[in-house]
Amino acid sequence: MIVRPLPRTPLAPRRHPPLPASSPSTDPAASVHPGATPDGQPQEVPLVEIHLQARLQTRFQAPSRPARPDGVARQPGARQREGRRRPHPAARHPVASIPPPAPARPPRRPSATMPPMHDGSNPLLRFVHARGPQPALALDELTLSFAALDELSANVASALARRGLSKGDRAALVLRSSVDGVLCLLGCLRRGVVVVPVNPGYQEQELAHVLADSGASLVIEDEPCPALHDLTARAPVVSSRALLEEGASTLDAADVALHGDDLAMLIYTSGTTGRSKGCAHTVAGLSAGIGALMDLWALAPSDVVLDALPLFHVHGLCVCLLGALSRGACVRLVPRFSPAAVVDGARRGATVFMSVPTMVHRLLGALDDEGASALSSLRLVTCGSAALSADHLRAFEARTGHTILERYGMSETLITLSNPLVGERRAGAVGWAVPGTRVRVVDDELQVSSPGTMKGYWNRPDADAESFVVDGEGARWFRTGDVVTLDDDGCVRIVGRASQDILKVGAYKLSTREIEEQIEAHPAVREVAVVGVADEEWGERVCAVVALREGASLTLAELREHVKLAEVKRPRELVVLDELPRNAMGKVMKSALKGRG
Repeated sequence: MIVRPLPRTPLAPRRHPPLPASSPSTDPAASVHPGATPDGQPQEVPLVEIHLQARLQTRFQAPSRPARPDGVARQPGARQREGRRRPHPAARHPVASIPPPAPARPPRRPSATMPPMHDGSNPLLRFVHARGPQPALALDELTLSFAALDELSANVASALARRGLSKGDRAALVLRSSVDGVLCLLGCLRRGVVVVPVNPGYQEQELAHVLADSGASLVIEDEPCPALHDLTARAPVVSSRALLEEGASTLDAADVALHGDDLAMLIYTSGTTGRSKGCAHTVAGLSAGIGALMDLWALAPSDVVLDALPLFHVHGLCVCLLGALSRGACVRLVPRFSPAAVVDGARRGATVFMSVPTMVHRLLGALDDEGASALSSLRLVTCGSAALSADHLRAFEARTGHTILERYGMSETLITLSNPLVGERRAGAVGWAVPGTRVRVVDDELQVSSPGTMKGYWNRPDADAESFVVDGEGARWFRTGDVVTLDDDGCVRIVGRASQDILKVGAYKLSTREIEEQIEAHPAVREVAVVGVADEEWGERVCAVVALREGASLTLAELREHVKLAEVKRPRELVVLDELPRNAMGKVMKSALKGRG
């Protein structure tokens, strides 16, 4: 075994130049997003009701966004049926000047045994009470203050308490990037309920596995999820809006003190070795991992972070959302990525955009001169989750003036490697260890040891034994499975995965075995091997290579209909062979199949 420790990182904390002041929401430009037509007219806003955006001109409205110049509130319009939806709970509070007045209703009674959240007992949530009327969360025309997050997330915590959930219970959050979803997330953390983020695109089999494996006591959704309909026997399902309204009717405090070793989140992997595994992250681990990265990237209250990454993804949830809020920055949500939505966010005052290579590829294909000019106003653009081509990096710099900062992380470890904020950012490299993190290379495989690494896989001691090694000093090292090379000064470059049974599609790491098991059940298929085929936009795409039973036929459309997994896991190519190539031991030679797609 060859062990090569890396040189000391050049990314030690340094003094950064002052950040330019920014106003997160003074640009009156109309929103252009996936729920609007190209001319900006409202078409469909599936994640946050339009009336929510209009009626929250209350004591919760952050002072940085004025009311519409014409003074006319946007109305729900034809898409809202009479009586189908009630106003957002915050809309019940009277309109008042900033700073916010005392609540119209009596304050919550502090619990005799559970100290209030704002006493600093939960390091993940200290920011909620600290910044009062400053802008915290934005989506389209809506901007909520930190005071709003405090009050409304307390409603969720109270509702969870009324439903009998307490510290250590798990709640599955099948949520998109919505305001209600963020409030439910914060409410769970306040109550000490372990957050289990779930991909809303999962099919019934995938959802059933996560619910059963995590032992979730409650499922929270912000939009009806058809795949959950047959799973209500496993755990009750409640809408995010219902929780907000339930909690608004109680006056009791429901915050729970959390300590460093307490479990905060179970983040499920994309399923790189079969069924997905829950990464058990503690309060201390998340706080340390998020804090080190925010210090490195110099996030500050003057920043507005554009979050187009999903909230079930470790980067979108822990870095973009919790990380930015922990530094007093405002987070502008982009529920569904589009180049127009990113440009609009930049025009509205965003200063930081965190992306994945697929987003960069689409931006380059859609940016006109005005859009490129808007993105040039950002102070920082980051990218990760897959390799960014050097051509795309150079093209983005040529169009916007930004050299993208590449980074590296996993659901198990958070972000552990980064190019520097100040200094050379190398094309094709993911940089050096984040301060507090140690990295080493063992037989060409990257291993990391950091305070942000998960405690272990949920109820999977067998997986822990395979994934962790302990050195002679007692340090735990996580085996990433990524093959790397090192520059002379220790800068890390990712070469690929150590296993051909793991695909990297966009931001997801997929298990070929999980997909193969589905395809093997098709009556026309005799044998199958799933491989990754190079894709300019996604990095890799799923290709199914099959040998059919005698007299059988199969089309790609039929195969995709048969595979009951998330869309990203369904084959995009089908290759039919008489026989799959095998080596002398009878093992399918996937390396020989990669060029078939």
